[in-house]
Amino acid sequence: MSDTTPIDGEGHPSEDPQILDNRRADDDRRQVDIGAPHGLERRRLIDRRKLRAKEGRERYMDMVQRERSMFMEQGVVRSAEQLMDMAGGSSPSDMEEEGVRDRATGDQLRSALPVQTWLPLNIHLIGLRDSVLYIAPLNELNERQIEALLSSANRARFKTTRIEMELWDRAELMETLRSVHDLSADRCEKTLALWLEDIDNGLLLNQFQRDMLAEALQSRASDIHIVQDNNPDAPNWIKYRIDGDLMPMHLLPSDAMARLTTLLKRDAGLNFGDRVTPKDGRFGFMWQGRSIDVRVAAGPQAQDGEKITLRLLDRAALKGFDELFRRHEDVGDNLAKLLSPEIKGGGGLILLSGPTGSGKTTTLYACVQQIDRRRKHVLTIEDPIEYELRYATQWQVRPGMDGGSFADLIRAAMRHDPDYIIIGEMRDADTVETALRAAESGHTVISTVHADTALQTFERLRSLMPAERERSSTYTLAQQVRAILNQRLVRTLCQGCAHEAKAKDSLPQEDLDQLEFSGDENVKTHNTSGCDLCNRTGISGRTLLLDAMLLTMGPGQRNDVYEALLGNINMVPKQEGVLVHTRRDGLIDLITSGLVDPRAALSYLEE
Repeated sequence: MSDTTPIDGEGHPSEDPQILDNRRADDDRRQVDIGAPHGLERRRLIDRRKLRAKEGRERYMDMVQRERSMFMEQGVVRSAEQLMDMAGGSSPSDMEEEGVRDRATGDQLRSALPVQTWLPLNIHLIGLRDSVLYIAPLNELNERQIEALLSSANRARFKTTRIEMELWDRAELMETLRSVHDLSADRCEKTLALWLEDIDNGLLLNQFQRDMLAEALQSRASDIHIVQDNNPDAPNWIKYRIDGDLMPMHLLPSDAMARLTTLLKRDAGLNFGDRVTPKDGRFGFMWQGRSIDVRVAAGPQAQDGEKITLRLLDRAALKGFDELFRRHEDVGDNLAKLLSPEIKGGGGLILLSGPTGSGKTTTLYACVQQIDRRRKHVLTIEDPIEYELRYATQWQVRPGMDGGSFADLIRAAMRHDPDYIIIGEMRDADTVETALRAAESGHTVISTVHADTALQTFERLRSLMPAERERSSTYTLAQQVRAILNQRLVRTLCQGCAHEAKAKDSLPQEDLDQLEFSGDENVKTHNTSGCDLCNRTGISGRTLLLDAMLLTMGPGQRNDVYEALLGNINMVPKQEGVLVHTRRDGLIDLITSGLVDPRAALSYLEE
């Protein structure tokens, strides 16, 4: 398929072997241009990434210090580190190589280490710095407990050589433990059992709601699905979406589920008496010392039931730019140049495509965090606004209201002197046309669109163009596109329990041929039994898989791209100056790095 293999001579009228060999050689050269760097080039990329992270950390320092002083005068306590994280400055751990890390924040440790290894110890995980784990214990730990904690940290791929204990004021430590350790592996089930014995107890209902949200966040869930059906034969399940899959967690009787959905809708400011009209709301709560935003969508279910979907928005879970493109340093480095503050007036269009749930919004926010918002004006147009971004202007789309559509807001945005215009999604012809005009007038426009491959992104945009202006709009598109990133999220293996094997022992010969493996490569395969690190699933998180095209030529060399868009779109990747990063290359890198099961990777190749 065109999205998983390098473009060869397919579609070319000649079948001459020499011509095909020459074309393959040309394709190979293009692949090398943007292939995964090695040796000195790779070290230079890593050094540039670290320099970018350091600059990103320092660019807002003076603003953060002044803000902190103002907050202190108002009686609001905010550390410089908290404000820096809110501003989107890269943390030191973002600069580390993927794999074994010797630096991590307390939040990262709490999300990666099994709860049962640290919660019963009554300790506060402060952070990991230079392979030293810093904790604040409420009581003295014995040698066995220290060894168990060290072992757990190392199995979670945190390089930990020793543990340092900091002495805290007991009252301060207990307050910190109360605010941070607000969960346990079985607490939600215990609260649910107590509440079901007395479902009219509002205190227990509120406690179950909080424990449910905390359990979902600890499980790395992105969404909570709740079905309330009054049919006595229909099950009322609460499910968490973890690493892309729905996991049934709690089963409730219909009367108890009705009380829970009413509470959620009330907290979100919705009319809890209306079960027919789809509606949206949101509310916030504190978890582990930080504010979590919960987006609530309600709609009808069957005859007299209701479906509630909760989207959990945890700013601390947002990936930074360099962390996101850690395994795609070539693409990240080129994209960072396009987002550089030194580029002004050139305009251009950066497109992020992929199916629903492929992480497009996360990449969009990572790009915004990469931009120097101290020196440049970033204006976002979103529906809805998911995360609040410091030092950026954010506009909410209001469909149905006069002047509230995407296209109307893009036109209005150009009167506010933006350097970058971020568009949540291009859904219709008017939005595409207006975005192209904005890019043509010198603004850098970044947007998302639904498409299956990088090449199909062009076709998707052209399908939205008005027929009477198709040629002129296509010309503008060919002139303004700088990068197209089509993405997927691939589930990664738990490094604590994955099986190690030779490729030939895990795959039949036809699969080895498809991956172009000799069979002697070391790979890791899925352990279906799992371990305590991955909650017995064998899977721990997801990583980015890219199919990317970068158009590096100047305006004078883009006529061939325009002609290819009008004629044979498969010729676009073959043009001089078009750099291609195939999904196949990314998958092979993930397999050989031991992050993805080769059998699972084959399913992405078959797409």
